[in-house]
Order: sequence, then structure tokens, then C-alpha cells
Amino acid sequence: MGSYVARCDSNRYRNRGILMKVSSILTHKGTDVVTVTPDTTVPELARILSEHNIGAVVVSSDGETVEGIVSERDVVRAIAASADVLSWTVSQIKTEVVEVCEPADRTAGLMATMTERRIRHIPVVSESKLAGIISIGDVVRVQVAQLEEDKATLLGYITQ
Repeated sequence: MGSYVARCDSNRYRNRGILMKVSSILTHKGTDVVTVTPDTTVPELARILSEHNIGAVVVSSDGETVEGIVSERDVVRAIAASADVLSWTVSQIKTEVVEVCEPADRTAGLMATMTERRIRHIPVVSESKLAGIISIGDVVRVQVAQLEEDKATLLGYITQ
């Protein structure tokens, strides 16, 4: 069964408050993405996740094309399914339908997609190539920063 990419629909939340674009997050966070090939073993995947202190990696044969995503949850589900998981490869446990976004997308849409689909990582794709990854933590940090800025603005307005 082949992989395919689902496009995140950020436009339906255009007027719901968060106006920051994905590109702004990537400017501060960076565009480095940890990837693994489909033939990476599950123990090697676990080592990579631990080494980089991350919860998910993009599955890509060439480092540019999104072929899937594999997270800690996928590893746990595989362990629950079979004691043989340590002999498996990433291709056997990866999530094949991957929500992606583009740098011009707004974070409000990402938050909605992450909440509705119960996912914590969305790869960023630009011109059909992997350009970054956004986690729910990245989006929450943006939201908190925006709220702090709004608070400071309102307090400044009230005390004038």
C-alpha cells in the first residue's frame, strides 16, 4: 500500500484569531527535519527519537519526499500488536496518510487539524519538498506569545 499526503485545510479557520504563518515559526525554529528511510529498523528508530529528544520523524527515502511519518505512538501500537516488533522496519509501522501544510498556511488551521485528527506533528512541504516540521508545542508557544503580547498591549492601553 502506497503513502499519500493529505493537505491541511487551514483556510477554514482564517478568521479565528491566530494570524501567524507557518513560515514565521520556521524562521525562529529552523527547517531541520529528522528523517528515516522506510527500511530503518524499529530499534534504530527508537534510538533516533531518543537521541534527538523528539516524538516523531518523517519517513523519506530521499530526505525530500514525505512517504509517511512515524511517532512514539506508532511504536507503542506496534509493541501492543506483536512481540516481534524489534525485528520490524519503519515501513511496517509508519502512518501513511500524512497531513502536511505549507509555509503560507496559518497556525489556526494547524491547531484545528491537530486537535481534530489527534496528531502532534505536521510536516511542512514547499514545492513538493520537505521544508520543515511543526509540532503542537511549536503552535502552543506561538499562541502563548501572542496572548502575552495582547495582554501587554491591553495593559498599556488601560494604564495610559
